[in-house]
Amino acid sequence: MPSPSPSPALNASLATERALPDRPLRVGILGATGAVGVELLALLAERRFPVSELRPLASPRSAGQTLTWQGETLEVQAVEASALDGLDLLLASAGGSVSRQWAPQAAAAGTVVIDNSSAFRLDPDVPLVVPEVNGAEAFHHRGIIANPNCTTILLTLALAPLAARRPLRRVVVSTYQSASGAGARAMEELQRLSRTVLEGGTPVSEVLPHSLAFNLFLHNSPLQANGYCEEELKMVHETRKILGLPHLRLTATCVRVPVLRAHSEAVNIEFDEPFPVQEARELLAVAPGVELIEDFAANRFPMPTDVTGRDPVAIGRIRQDLSDPHALELWLCGDQIRKGAALNAIQIAEHLMAPPPGDTP
Repeated sequence: MPSPSPSPALNASLATERALPDRPLRVGILGATGAVGVELLALLAERRFPVSELRPLASPRSAGQTLTWQGETLEVQAVEASALDGLDLLLASAGGSVSRQWAPQAAAAGTVVIDNSSAFRLDPDVPLVVPEVNGAEAFHHRGIIANPNCTTILLTLALAPLAARRPLRRVVVSTYQSASGAGARAMEELQRLSRTVLEGGTPVSEVLPHSLAFNLFLHNSPLQANGYCEEELKMVHETRKILGLPHLRLTATCVRVPVLRAHSEAVNIEFDEPFPVQEARELLAVAPGVELIEDFAANRFPMPTDVTGRDPVAIGRIRQDLSDPHALELWLCGDQIRKGAALNAIQIAEHLMAPPPGDTP
């Protein structure tokens, strides 16, 4: 997949401030009725993000719905130029085509856009940010900051602390991705079809290409000419960009599994030299955004239920690769809707409200 040329919309002077103002903000949520949008609303309240006005936005078919936030009933507005007017921050999670249409317009008007779609992730003019890994990049934005793919966020939280100690040579990852990655309707379908199977019926999928009830299948994103699907290539190119390792050898196999909202990953990491397991364990134990769940005696390691509805990415079963003295193996789980999407976006915004690195507070 070639790197895209700079977006014409981003070649203009878009943002006048690198950081967000240190005051309550006028915040828009684009895609407010979707799974990630709902999580964004909850996290803004939970984290006491400074909001002076909250504007839920969605497609015309969702306009007119009402949402409750902080005891206030808010009406969902159809996204249009007037609905974006005056916003300080736009958290966008409505898909690539919607973001390509509206994010540059919002940024041109002075709004900082944190976009959860894949529309701008590989644009060289757009920072792709996981705050615990490359937070300083957020301050280099020109109006738009990209939120990485969910599986990439989880992976880089594990790789970054290790790569800072010893150079990476190659990464092989297999993902076990929940229904939430395909949206709220896919989650509802998994629940409904699971009941169908338990009642002896035949599950017929309408949202996903195959029934996920008591089943799994290779990721349903479009296949590319090289035999990899789009989701797998996202992991390759986004991880390289976030870690600043454009030539990192990385390969991925992505699988959809019957779990509601937490992704899991089996990761094999090869270094330029041997990496003692205990040293890696000690680094990950104190890494930001990470928690260790390891009990070898009880064969107890991270599970999706450990992280559902929680912030940390759980890592465990860190071990020496028996086939390569330079490689380690580990297993991780993280909430796809939370750290894999909504939480990471809000953390970027929180990061932008702090002084840029090197500046005097």
